[in-house]
Amino acid sequence: MIRVLVIDDSAVMRAFLSRVIGAQPDMELLGASPDPLLASDRIRRNPPDVITLDVEMPRMNGLDFLRSLMAVRPLPVIMISSLTREGAETTMRALELGAVDFFPKPASVEGLEATAQEIAEKIRAAAGARIMRRRPVAPSAPAPAKPALPPLAHPLVPAGGQRVIGIGASTGGVEALRELLTALPPHMPPILIAQHMPPGFTETFARRLDTLCRLHVKQAEDNEPVRTGVAYIAPGGRHLVLARRGTGYSLRVTDDPPVNRHRPSVDTLLRSIARAAGSQALGVMLTGMGGDGAEAMLEMCRAGAHTIAQDEASCVVFGMPRQAIAAGGVREVLPLQDIAGRLEALALPPA
Repeated sequence: MIRVLVIDDSAVMRAFLSRVIGAQPDMELLGASPDPLLASDRIRRNPPDVITLDVEMPRMNGLDFLRSLMAVRPLPVIMISSLTREGAETTMRALELGAVDFFPKPASVEGLEATAQEIAEKIRAAAGARIMRRRPVAPSAPAPAKPALPPLAHPLVPAGGQRVIGIGASTGGVEALRELLTALPPHMPPILIAQHMPPGFTETFARRLDTLCRLHVKQAEDNEPVRTGVAYIAPGGRHLVLARRGTGYSLRVTDDPPVNRHRPSVDTLLRSIARAAGSQALGVMLTGMGGDGAEAMLEMCRAGAHTIAQDEASCVVFGMPRQAIAAGGVREVLPLQDIAGRLEALALPPA
């Protein structure tokens, strides 16, 4: 039985989350507190398996509470985030501090009811998550030096003539991507990323990564030419696809139906890379819940691409890598800290 503690100053959210948890046969509600300081005593007396945590609360905000909790008694935490730019930035910070996942708070009661199954699945994933000690990120750290982006009119990456890297991730992926991308040099081939994330968060995520990486990182745009030295993140709630464009590649961003219940879908992205880039592609499956991307990784392998899965010990949730391995679509299994070096060795010719 997964024991869940809700900490939220909104009576509506406490009632909703309590009802969702109470309806699950494998969950037990330990309590619903409007105040993190009151919840602290409850956690000491009866530690939950998962905590859902709001950001804006009386007496102590969610980030301060999370920071204190992770220093003293690390537990799986799902942040309840507002759908604002400030909320997105706070969510990114919460994930850096150790939160496993986040859940955007819909604007209406109807919106809440439509997400009940999703929040239940997030709680289940969090209950089985491996809680990692985070490497702290200085919010005011200067951006690393990087070459200027070539203008959009610059010649496209030649199709078939250079590597293209596709990366899929879900639960735990925000921090895994940070660790991976910050370790890569600025002259890498183009990198296309599908991270399961709702609308309103990916632009902030890309902007934050861009300040930390030697690569350029940006949210992908429809019909955008693909350039070296750039990592493109699929916009939240939309699919990202690699397409041939004359002698080069470009990006397509679409509103096609969800695949494997996800949009963006890792399957959609990696399948398009397999078909457009073939043996010049590199595929990476990072931490995440479920099986999105497993079949596409197999398609990449069959097209001659080299594929890598993150190993279980370094994953927050091993679901997506596990299923990709089981499907036969993975050539190498590596710890997260080794993937950047391997991609560099595979993608760049020796000096």
